[in-house]
Amino acid sequence: MKRVATWAFYAIGALAIAYLAAYAYTMFTGNPIVPGDPIHIFRKPDAPSYS
Repeated sequence: MKRVATWAFYAIGALAIAYLAAYAYTMFTGNPIVPGDPIHIFRKPDAPSYS
């Protein structure tokens, strides 16, 4: 039981760090994350469309 509690503590800590990293990313880039919007990370705006 003690081992399960330790792993649960680590998992909650990892989720908290991931949340803080995502929050810091949105604050420094200035691009708000909107649910449902596609993520455009490596796409140049003037790149040709091949579809």
